[in-house]
Amino acid sequence: MKITIDIPDELLQHYNYNNLTREILEALVVQAYRAEKITSAEVGSILGLSSRWVVDAFLKNHDTDLHYDEVDLESDRKTLQQLRNKHDHSLF
Repeated sequence: MKITIDIPDELLQHYNYNNLTREILEALVVQAYRAEKITSAEVGSILGLSSRWVVDAFLKNHDTDLHYDEVDLESDRKTLQQLRNKHDHSLF
C-alpha cells in the first residue's frame, strides 16, 4: 500500500532523501514492535532481514527491548534438548 504524507521542511532537512522511505518504514516497524502489534519474525519479514540475529541486532540498535517471555524460553529449551538428543544419537 502506498501512502502520501506531508513532511515539514524543518524535519525533512535532517534526513537523507534517498533513504527516507526506508527510515520511515523502520520507524513504523520499531513502533509497531514496541506496541506489541507485530512480532520479531514480522519485523524481519517486513524489513527483509536475513535472520533472527539480524532482527535482534536491529531492535537493539533502535533501543528496543526484545519481547522474550516464558513461552519463548520454553520453546528454546525444547529446541535445545532436541538438538542435544540428535547430537547424542549421531555419536553412535
